Amino acid sequence: MKISKEVKIGLTGIVAIIILYLGVTFLKGMSIFNNSDKYYISFQNAKGLTNSSSVFADGYQIGVVSNITYDYNKPGEVVIEISVDDDVRIPQGTTAQLAEGMLGGCTLNMTMGTNPKVAFQPGDTIKGTDGSGLMAKAEEMLPQVEVVMQHVDSLILTLNRVASDPNIQQTLANAEALTNNLTTSTTQLNVLLSKQLPALITTFDAAGKNVEELTGNLAKLDMQETLDKVNNTITDVQQLVEMLQSPEGNLGLLLNDTALYHNLNTTIGSANNLLLDFQAHPKRYVHFSVFGKKDN
Repeated sequence: MKISKEVKIGLTGIVAIIILYLGVTFLKGMSIFNNSDKYYISFQNAKGLTNSSSVFADGYQIGVVSNITYDYNKPGEVVIEISVDDDVRIPQGTTAQLAEGMLGGCTLNMTMGTNPKVAFQPGDTIKGTDGSGLMAKAEEMLPQVEVVMQHVDSLILTLNRVASDPNIQQTLANAEALTNNLTTSTTQLNVLLSKQLPALITTFDAAGKNVEELTGNLAKLDMQETLDKVNNTITDVQQLVEMLQSPEGNLGLLLNDTALYHNLNTTIGSANNLLLDFQAHPKRYVHFSVFGKKDN
């Protein structure tokens, strides 16, 4: 049996349509061979959610958005139909949130309830809440960012004024000079530590040895004998002082008898006068003649 050209073209078109359908379904993330259950979620704002958008539960994709309709009977509500694998049980208390992406788009996140015994049935409506996506958080942060930017602007202006202050340049120059001085001082200190300090330590060592020898010599001395000699010397000095102060001894009389002191002064004065007279009139005291004549 010969198949006409028109039939071949028709069969090819049908196969292409089937392949296209399967491909689109696969790209949408929908299971081709597994059955799925449908649930409904009501939102006041779809936030740009589109058909075939992924549905996540705890970060894991459990289905896709199969249809989005606007409820004209209840203005302000958008009903979203999701297709979920029939193996997935959605517990009671589960909520759904729409999260906007930073670069656009929107995802549907399911926050699973904590009661696994009671689950939603296919066709039930799940409560939808407005989730705070990245864009919502960014909008909340904008006022704070504006305040921070104002402070940053003030800080930049302050830094510019400080940088343009001529005193800052002088301060930097002084800091550089101080750094150079510190470098020079460090170099000198290194020289001191490497050259002069060892010699100084050697001198200290020698002095320490001398002190040690002196201490040893002092330890060898008979301190008691030395102290006895010192005491005897002090006793002799005290006796000498007592003799000088006593009026009975010769030294005491010599030091304490005022009459003797005056007689000695008188005798010394007479001797002095005699010496002066001798110098002035030597012939009175020395007689000399060749012929033995005596001069008066």
